Formats: sequence, structure tokens, C-alpha cells
Amino acid sequence: MPPRKTIAPKSRVKARARPASPNSRSERQTASAMNIQRNKRDKLAGQWFEKLVALQARLRAADGCPWDREQTHESLRKFLIEETYEVLDAMETGDAREFSGELGDLLLQVIFHSILAEEAGKFTISDVIESVHTKMVRRHPHVFGDTRAANSAEVLKNWEQIKASERAEARGGKKSADLSGDSATSILAGVPRSLPAVLQAYQLTRRASRVGFDWDHLSGILDKLDEEKRELQSLFGSDTRDLSAAEQRAAGARLEEEVGDLLFAGVNIARFLGIDPEIALKKANRKFTERFHFMEAAAASEGKQLANLSRARKEELWNSAKLVEQKKGLAAKKMVGAGNTR
Repeated sequence: MPPRKTIAPKSRVKARARPASPNSRSERQTASAMNIQRNKRDKLAGQWFEKLVALQARLRAADGCPWDREQTHESLRKFLIEETYEVLDAMETGDAREFSGELGDLLLQVIFHSILAEEAGKFTISDVIESVHTKMVRRHPHVFGDTRAANSAEVLKNWEQIKASERAEARGGKKSADLSGDSATSILAGVPRSLPAVLQAYQLTRRASRVGFDWDHLSGILDKLDEEKRELQSLFGSDTRDLSAAEQRAAGARLEEEVGDLLFAGVNIARFLGIDPEIALKKANRKFTERFHFMEAAAASEGKQLANLSRARKEELWNSAKLVEQKKGLAAKKMVGAGNTR
């Protein structure tokens, strides 16, 4: 086995330039001088992290892995997304070993992108770590500074205000209050437009709620949901057959807008209840899929195609699928209860 190649000093890049800020230097000094105790766990994690970074650099070396050497930031995008969802799936299973393994796969993606960036002379994995370390210290003044936060709501409010100030300083040292009408300094700035619509709506409403723009009670959002349903029903009941092509397009656009408002209200309900709408919807998708598979299997056992069954029979099979699902749920609860009594 050839010795592991180390990265030549000339390939090292300087830490990337940070936004001009009078506090940047003092913040870094404060972060580096922070009296945070490191224990055996932390030291062992550092050792394994160092090995993993070196391993990925070795795979990208001239005599490394052909597949790893072919990868780019763009080619790795799908893996970053896939690994994130696999972490969420493993989290739901409750299997600690699987959860740990999937988190490791996600961590590797961060390291892989950092190695690619280092090769391009942009930044290193050290820059990534130092950046988030400094950011976490800066955004927790109630822990590392003199700011007080009585509860998590105040923490989140301070967090969003700090982020807004950071964005303002990055644009020339101006305070967010000086640019209150500028979208670049908005509390909502930074929510990626590329996010799936459900996640984007969740992030937008969550950020707004952190600065006090929120409903007082769930009933208010449910009333809003009913309002959006009525508006949609009024449009859907309109006869558009005698409208011109332009008028029909306008009616279609209005219908689309109202459906969007209805979905947005649904996401806001989930957020208000502390539920991630993306995860909730994924579970609903899985439940629908399992019930539909049951219907298909039941139809096949009768020697028929599901598509050829009557609507009434399909409803019967759907209800049967729900009953089977409920029985499985009760059996699982009994098993958990029996396990807890041992």
C-alpha cells in the first residue's frame, strides 16, 4: 500500500474574505478565547474528523478513486439532497446505528464539497468550521455575552435580528434599520428560492413569527383556511365557457392563486403547531401509498384490475386498508407496552 499523500502546502488556501465589519476581528478573538471545555469525546471526534478529511483528500489524489476524481459541486448536488432525506428516514426508524451511519454519509458530503473548494482555491474545511463556530458564538450573546433571553422565543427573535444585521453589514456596514425597505436586509432574506414550495412557505412564516408577526391562536389560522376555501369555491363554481381565451387564462391564474393561498394557510397551520409540514406531508404520502397498494393487492386477489372496479368498491377497499392499518397500529402499541413492562 503506497503511503497516504498529504496535501502540498501550496494547495492550501487562505481563509475566505469576510464581510467588512468593525466587530469581525473582536468576534474571532472572543470565539478563539472562549472558555469552552473540551472533553475526551471532543478530542476523539477531532481525531476521526482529521482522518476522514485526509481520506477524502486521498480519494481525490492523482492515484485515488476515478469516480471521486470525476465529481464536481454540480454532480454531487443530488447526493447531498438524497443523504439529507436518508437521515430523516433513519431518524424515523429509531435505529441508532442506522441514524449514526446516515449522519456520517451527510458529513462526508460537507467534507467532499470542501475538498473540491480547496482544490479550486476558494476555501478549506477549516474555513467552514471556523465560520460556523464564530457564527454560533455571535448568535448566542445570551450565552457568550451580556444579552438576556428568558425563553426560546426571545432567543429566536434575537437570532433573526442578528442575522438581519449581518446581512446589512455585509452590504456596507449599514444597520438593518437603515434599510428596512430593502429586501436584501429583510428578516425573510436568505430563504432560498430553490427550496420546494412547502419548505419555502414554512421558512418564510417561521421567520416572520420570530419577530412577532404571527397569529395569537390556532383558531385564527383555521378561520383563514376557511376563508381561502370559500374564495376557491366561489371561483370553481363560475362558468367560464363563454369567456374569451384571455379571460379564461386570467380565470385560471386566479384559480391557481387561490389554491396557492389555501396551501400556504395549511403550511402555516403546521408551523403554528410546531410540525414540519414537509415531514408531515411525507408521512401522509407514505400512508396513502401503503393504502393504495393494499387496494391493488385486494383487487388482484379477486382477479380484477383496480381501475375496473366501481367507485363504491374502491371506497370499500380504501376503508378496509384503513382498518388493517389501525389494527397494525394497535398491535405495535401493545408490543411497545409489553416491552416497557419487562
